[in-house]
Amino acid sequence: MILDDLVRRAAALAAGPRRAILGITGSPGAGKSTLVAALLARLPGHSVDHVPMDGFHLADVALESIGRRDAKGAPDTFDVGGYVALLRRLRALDETGAPAEDVIYAPAFERDLEQPLAAAIAVPGTARLVLTEGNYLLLDQGQWAQVRPELDEVWFCDPRPDVRLAQLTARHVAFGKEPARAAAWVAAVDEPNAVLVEATRHRADLIVPATVLESLPAVS
Repeated sequence: MILDDLVRRAAALAAGPRRAILGITGSPGAGKSTLVAALLARLPGHSVDHVPMDGFHLADVALESIGRRDAKGAPDTFDVGGYVALLRRLRALDETGAPAEDVIYAPAFERDLEQPLAAAIAVPGTARLVLTEGNYLLLDQGQWAQVRPELDEVWFCDPRPDVRLAQLTARHVAFGKEPARAAAWVAAVDEPNAVLVEATRHRADLIVPATVLESLPAVS
């Protein structure tokens, strides 16, 4: 498998009779955003858009109110109901079979602030394929079980474990954590979440191997 194979598979989804939604999942630091960026760069003529699950992070003020700010990134620190509702809006059709809304606004996640930004992404009705990436697309617990039925395919990123941990720690440092704090956060928060995510890989339609992930250009 090489990137060209993935591009062709994504293009086939975009060429279908209705808008398709492709999920990209994997553990924290697996390279999901890098893969999405590579696909977007290679599919400019297929009306492709991108809606990250991370836009549905609870804001810090909400996490503090439930005593979960130090667990940010765990399954219960997202507005999963809002995410499911967005996916259903993206799939909804009018009486002619076209997307039901001319434009749908979705939240983004600002990594410099580590906060969600409401209505930061506009998905036009012309988008034939929507890419959405996140850790818990295949989780079958609680409301998360409602996500998978809204996705046409889900691909699971499977990097080498040492590469994933190095990428994850470096990302935390890049966005403001001291190296020791970054390593502690990875061990205490990200890795327990990774155990949950790894247990869902058998539900994926496709496993994206480390050889492909390591061939992708870094996201700037």
